[in-house]
Amino acid sequence: MGLCEQLDNDKPGKMITKNAYRGSTIDELHFLDGKFTYHGSLNFTAQEIKPSLELSMWRHETIFYPACIKTLNNYLKKRGTQVNRKVKPRVRLIQNTNSDSGGFRVSCLATGFYPRHINLTLFRDGQPVSDHEITGGDLLPNGDGTYQMRKSLEISADKHTYSCSATHLSLDNKLHVTLEYDHGEPFRSVIPSVLTVLALMMVFGAAAAITAWKRRSADSFRSGYSTPSTSEETVETKQ
Repeated sequence: MGLCEQLDNDKPGKMITKNAYRGSTIDELHFLDGKFTYHGSLNFTAQEIKPSLELSMWRHETIFYPACIKTLNNYLKKRGTQVNRKVKPRVRLIQNTNSDSGGFRVSCLATGFYPRHINLTLFRDGQPVSDHEITGGDLLPNGDGTYQMRKSLEISADKHTYSCSATHLSLDNKLHVTLEYDHGEPFRSVIPSVLTVLALMMVFGAAAAITAWKRRSADSFRSGYSTPSTSEETVETKQ
């Protein structure tokens, strides 16, 4: 395996090559600024390996390193906008019920970020939670080319304070979030019933208001109407 890097100032960086045999690395060579560093696990003396190492160094300096840097630069010209883009993560810390254990789970979720490297840390009362207590942490791709990561912690009904922080290349400073509560499916199932009751109350309230208005209108109409007297009828007859 061989790889090389391009630094931020467009200066070529280190090249590393590794050789493996039966699943184990047998030697590793680093090349940077004309200097070589060799690490090997085979039981060869320096004198025995010197001819092979000199040939390998010559190949790196004259063939492998220039070819790797050239290939990398051509790739960056074509895909530089995508490779160098930075998208901020959306980070949430939520607590919900764990249906398996009957307890609670605190989860720190970061999604929609690019590039893929991110550091998520869960805190309990301001102190980082030990890695052996945390589950998850796998980097997963989103459909739009960004990434997501979730870290979770099983908790009991205690009074600890939980928070989460995220460090990413797109962020100028560390992003710190506090706990949000997700009441889960039982709470969500109650919402339609509550909305239905509220709607019925509004309907009955409106009907009662209309009935009361009609009654007031009828009473007002009856109080404002009077039957003509007998004398008035006699006068009208004479005329």
